[in-house]
Amino acid sequence: MDWLFLFEIVLSGLGSGALLALTGIAFVLIYKATRVLNLAVGEMLMLSAYFFFGLATLALPLWLAIILTVIGGGIVGGVIERILIRPMLGESAISVFMVTVGLSSVLIGFVEFAWGSDPVTLPNFLPSKPIFIGNAYVSPKIAVSFAVATALIAAFLIVFRTWRGGVALRATATDQGAAFSCGINVPAVFSVSWIVAGMAAAGAGILIGAIGGLSPTMGVFGLSVLVAVIVGGLDSIAGALVAGLAIGLIEALVGTYLGGEFKLLITFSLLVVALMIRPYGLFGTVEIERL
Repeated sequence: MDWLFLFEIVLSGLGSGALLALTGIAFVLIYKATRVLNLAVGEMLMLSAYFFFGLATLALPLWLAIILTVIGGGIVGGVIERILIRPMLGESAISVFMVTVGLSSVLIGFVEFAWGSDPVTLPNFLPSKPIFIGNAYVSPKIAVSFAVATALIAAFLIVFRTWRGGVALRATATDQGAAFSCGINVPAVFSVSWIVAGMAAAGAGILIGAIGGLSPTMGVFGLSVLVAVIVGGLDSIAGALVAGLAIGLIEALVGTYLGGEFKLLITFSLLVVALMIRPYGLFGTVEIERL
């Protein structure tokens, strides 16, 4: 076995896994606060990536385009929560879920209408100088994306452990009624969770677009993210991190040694096995109902 080649694949898989984990935070934040499984996260990511492309074509400085894209992603998340999700609170879970399914199709149609259905390429703003760890080559785009995703994830964890809004989010996730009785503005927590999730998806969209280009179908990335957060636990940020890295690594190994057509097969097979063994995920909260 070529151990050097295997090491390079592992490094590439961990880079992809970091992006899965970053996007997984968007899933987890929304679910923890509102108990909504947002299937449109991948399309929110895709929309932000195209928004960044549109800003870049206006000859704006790339750093400004990145900032505006992240802010725009937050605005999109807030608007979706306020207009589509909040009126649905109290309805059955499947009804809210289907709203996000319909939203994903609407976002795809909007992008195809605004930018067309042909794939496009983002301006090359990531470093291109080869990176070596020992004798192992690492794509500079993958390396930078891993570093940026790791930094963003660390920032989210620190903020939500120390910021009052993070404490309110955790309290709301534990018991919405108790949080409301303690004076926490629960609807505001809902909005903040969607806004931050939109910003996380925007950051991931820029990085994914820089690596693989843009197309209206890039939202399928959200399916791998969904697998990661379900395996890790829908309400666990730690689970999203661990499972995201694991899924990224598994997909890289399977894609290299078995072929890209087997990646989703193995990924969803892993999901089925994980749900059979531990339905609440590896790090998810086990809910016990007493009759």
